[in-house]
Amino acid sequence: MDTPLSTIAVVGLGTMGTGIAEVLARAGREVIGIDISEAAATRAITALESATARSVARERITEEERRDILARFRAFSDLQAAADADLVIEVVPESYEAKQQVFRALDSIVRPDAIIATGTNALSVTRLAADSAHPERVLGLHFFNPAPAMKLVEVVSSVLTAPQAVAAVTELAQQLGKEPVSVGDRPGFVADGLLFGYLNQAAAMYEAKYASREDIDAAMKLGCGLPMGPLALLDLIGIDTARTVLDAMYAESHDRLHAPAPILKQLSEAGLTGRKSGRGFYTYEAPGSGAVVRDALTPLETATTGAAREVRSVGVAGSGTMASGIAEVFAKAGYDVVLAARSAEKAETAKARIAKSLARSVEKGRMTAEAREETLARVTPAGSLDAFAEVDLAVEAVAEDLEIKQQLFATLDKVCKPGAVLATTTSSLPVVACARATSRPQDVIGMHFFNPAPAMKLVEVVRTVLTADDVHATVREVTARIRKHPVDCGDRAGFIVNALLFPYLNNAIKMVEQHYASLDDIDAAMKLGGGYPMGPFELLDVVGLDVSLAIEQVLHREFRDPGLAPAPLLEHLVAAGCLGRKTGRGFREYARR
Repeated sequence: MDTPLSTIAVVGLGTMGTGIAEVLARAGREVIGIDISEAAATRAITALESATARSVARERITEEERRDILARFRAFSDLQAAADADLVIEVVPESYEAKQQVFRALDSIVRPDAIIATGTNALSVTRLAADSAHPERVLGLHFFNPAPAMKLVEVVSSVLTAPQAVAAVTELAQQLGKEPVSVGDRPGFVADGLLFGYLNQAAAMYEAKYASREDIDAAMKLGCGLPMGPLALLDLIGIDTARTVLDAMYAESHDRLHAPAPILKQLSEAGLTGRKSGRGFYTYEAPGSGAVVRDALTPLETATTGAAREVRSVGVAGSGTMASGIAEVFAKAGYDVVLAARSAEKAETAKARIAKSLARSVEKGRMTAEAREETLARVTPAGSLDAFAEVDLAVEAVAEDLEIKQQLFATLDKVCKPGAVLATTTSSLPVVACARATSRPQDVIGMHFFNPAPAMKLVEVVRTVLTADDVHATVREVTARIRKHPVDCGDRAGFIVNALLFPYLNNAIKMVEQHYASLDDIDAAMKLGGGYPMGPFELLDVVGLDVSLAIEQVLHREFRDPGLAPAPLLEHLVAAGCLGRKTGRGFREYARR
């Protein structure tokens, strides 16, 4: 195992195996590609030729460098070709039988000091190692798709793996320009262990007809900054693959959040496995294509739930960051806005915050000084809700406390004119409880903006069982006019985004509690392997641990699922006053401002 890993065999030349082979050949390694299918070997060579030709065209490599890369890759259909390899990376289908067959054959082919790595993302590395003649040389080497682009590599050791093997492979990953994360052997490891629970919940949410596939995907992209929505990602990964991973995770955790949603089984057994088959949650132009085409489930762009009410003026109740941000959004879109707080002084302070925000936009060249003055002139501060007497839409953005919100809605009921739409921006409380505080629950709806409101494009439109069709149509139309993206969801805890986001954050905390991986490794894994803009612990500290705990508690109370119970470590940190960036300490420590 002290031999430099200069000759590497890749067994299985599907998409992942071909990508790994490309990474190795570009890094100067001699690569032996092996696949029982000669067609797969031919496709791998063609793919490498195409990828390197694109690199030459983009002037990233020279033609001579391209010829060298291609010369370093040789393809075979017989495992005997791996005899001289220093490292063998197995990337055959996710099946113990298939992988064990390869491992047993390799035992009698490769040198005793060669390392054998499995590319599994779901199966037990320990079980594969135990069946090998030399378990100390077996480990996991989990690349992410597409391998040439994705930086993360999870190096997975079992209790049987020799430290020298881990060190050698970790050094190789670094030399390939990757960022290796060392983890123990459990289904899903770090990145997929967190990712697939989230994907499974999204599939269950869609199966329950809580929201459309388009709205679920748009909500997570726009609300969390993710590169893909969960259902589109399941189609990319392969629904059958996702089901295999989740089955393995559930077998170990017995956590209902990992029990594959029935729709994954139905689609898999019907052969609707995602992009590779041309149809999964979405329908694609052709098998292997990423181009989505219209099908029977595609919503009509003109679909509406009724004639919208006219909205010319808007009232925003509250004086915090969210209230001033929402008022700014409406004023920029040309609406006259009444910004009401508990006192005239607080309302003026909130308007001053808007003025500062608009000034920054002028400095950055996003708007003119004239537009700034016109926008600011549309905002009228008020020290009482009585100023809402003539508004067409009243938006509540006060503290996340049900009693406070109900009192405010009772006041709006008395103050606002008949026909005015009353909206709450709650992120976790029941909208219908606010509606029932009024004599006109049909006029009440949820408009969940995301922070910071001027920048974030998403608005979750939450209708209750009592909300009138024209109220729903009005809010969707207004949301489009203020250049936000509306997604429809029902009145249940977490709506779309928080119901999918916070269980994922909670599971990350559980990983740390179980000493499976460090904060830094988990954050790195999700940013590099999942394309998340922030790691879970970075995000928790930004959101606030107290806010996160409150949302977890609401989700646990509503769905009664033991897997949603807040992680004890989160409760302990909140009890200790470690609430994140706002207190200078959460999961990490921050410099005091």
